[in-house]
Amino acid sequence: MPAFELDAAADQRFSVNLSILFTELPLLERPAAAAAAGFSAVELWWPWPGSPTPEPTGLDALKKAIEDAGVQLTGLNFYAGQLPGPDRGALSVPGEESDRFRANIGVAADFAASLGCRALNALYGNRVEEVDPAEQDALALENLVLAARAADRIGAVLLVEALNKPESPLYPLVSAPDAVAVADKVNATTGLGNAKFLMDLYHLSMNGEDLPRVIEQFTSRTGHVQIADSPGRGAPGTGSLPLAQLLGQLRKAGYDGWVGLEYKPGGGPSSGAFEWLPRELR
Repeated sequence: MPAFELDAAADQRFSVNLSILFTELPLLERPAAAAAAGFSAVELWWPWPGSPTPEPTGLDALKKAIEDAGVQLTGLNFYAGQLPGPDRGALSVPGEESDRFRANIGVAADFAASLGCRALNALYGNRVEEVDPAEQDALALENLVLAARAADRIGAVLLVEALNKPESPLYPLVSAPDAVAVADKVNATTGLGNAKFLMDLYHLSMNGEDLPRVIEQFTSRTGHVQIADSPGRGAPGTGSLPLAQLLGQLRKAGYDGWVGLEYKPGGGPSSGAFEWLPRELR
């Protein structure tokens, strides 16, 4: 696997997603494993997919594991249902799932605040058969407004993410303009301006979007970036995306935030999935 181009990556800050990497280890061992691999920052999907309101002992144990490892938590998802699994979020799903999302808002925000995390991702949720999409969108806006206010309380941004249609055919936000439009609606409703676009280059590439144009148009609206190569959602260098070039363009466009490594490690342990990135750049 080729090393990343040094000049394109030297100014990047990389964060390891512990919900897709190091998953061969128990949750509480993953922060230390990321630190041992040379990284100083991690991010997470909601770590308890079956529980939006886990016991305080579970929250405290994960907080301690992150602190003991000496890594920074740079991103956290709100409760999103079974992820990985059939779900793609909960906030637009009427009934119990919406209630679970709302119950999670304060819990997730407080946990993020306790670790200095300033980015909270709210996955929109799949379309539900026999429910009017307009009804789902109205519910989504209500819940995103609540989430944006909770994020603002802790000085965080609320992230709205576009996924890709081939892998998430029921998810309605499948382009950069889709996600940015939702963030705009949230900002217009709250007046806070803290709803931002989560630019995941893998998902956007799977949708066939013009990535240089997306970067040109939407970097100023972007609160976080995630990467994986395509096809395959593997490490940089396993597919055909010019990720070093794209990240260089993002830097030139003014993005100076974290870049989340949200890719599959391949056949071996996750510790061997970072050969593309020299250790001094981790």
